[in-house]
Amino acid sequence: MMEKHLGQDVPKLGFGLMRLPMIEGKIDIEQVKTMVDMFLEKGFTYFDTAYGYANGESEKAAKIALVDRYPRDSFFLATKLPAWAGPKTAEEARQMFYTSLERTGAGYFDYYLLHNVGESRTAYFDKYDIWEFLKERKAEGLIKHLGFSFHDKADVLESVLTAHPDMEFVQLQINYADWDNPSIESRKCYEVARKHGKPVIIMEPVKGGILASPPPSVTKILSDADPSASPASWGIRFAASLEGVITVLSGMSNIEQMADNLSYMKPFRPLSETEQETIKKAQTALDAIPSIPCTACSYCTPGCPKDIAIPGIFKAMNTLLIFDNLQSARFSYVFATKILEHNPASECIECGQCEEVCPQHIRIIDELKRSAAALE
Repeated sequence: MMEKHLGQDVPKLGFGLMRLPMIEGKIDIEQVKTMVDMFLEKGFTYFDTAYGYANGESEKAAKIALVDRYPRDSFFLATKLPAWAGPKTAEEARQMFYTSLERTGAGYFDYYLLHNVGESRTAYFDKYDIWEFLKERKAEGLIKHLGFSFHDKADVLESVLTAHPDMEFVQLQINYADWDNPSIESRKCYEVARKHGKPVIIMEPVKGGILASPPPSVTKILSDADPSASPASWGIRFAASLEGVITVLSGMSNIEQMADNLSYMKPFRPLSETEQETIKKAQTALDAIPSIPCTACSYCTPGCPKDIAIPGIFKAMNTLLIFDNLQSARFSYVFATKILEHNPASECIECGQCEEVCPQHIRIIDELKRSAAALE
């Protein structure tokens, strides 16, 4: 039986529309339609997008693949407003809400979020009074439930929830790799949200795909425990087993990932005590690997004055760090830079804009220097 949160029954798996399948540089809308059909046919209903995902194309894809093809009361649609991502005035920031309404054609949003609250970004929501603006839209019926996504430390979340007690829910990065990570503080943030009585939507349950294809040492631990379970299933079930969770978002990028997730989330089975012990072993193995915790969210790239392929460079560097394969790492590096026509790590001018917006708090400048030394 599903938990009811905010008066609604939402299945434990949500479809994150951030990493949709691509073909020739554009969203593969026909594959997205098939994935939406599969998702709804199994009884899942929650879809999550954002103003900036795929430069706005994700919201448009939601309209074509979902809103235009299914009754509006048959699904829940969530999107987000990033007041820190470009607007110069309150009017420009607030227009993002109406742009999202137009792109999606949804009429209203079941769940609406201030996007990526935390660090220097919070000041933009305050400066443009987005909190009050969105409460007004909620009063008009354009928003059913209002909350925010968050990337910062637990003490900051405490301050935000104290200042804005009328926020109904919080979206947090929670996965077994970051549960006790001092840079992310997944556990502590979760505990703060629950202390304030807020239900949680979970993002990054497989840490941008890292836990779907974990290092060999982790893969062995998981496969020894259950050869039939995919690595991704462990991450998503870990997150969904927590109390007070509305749903767990999975950024599925193809039909195969969708089929895998549906296979173990319908019906949902929480982790057993034995499986929790397996997760602890996997956490210990992960902690022993000095990789770069990049999730390829690409928040860092739009404002980069040198157009450096930061996520692609870090993916290549992790190939070296995790698998000790210099040849594959250099091939991946060349692909991310020369072939895709982006600048290499050595072009970094150390302006720091990337570090200001990185949800993982990566010391990007230092990691680019290390990557240049190893792979150029």
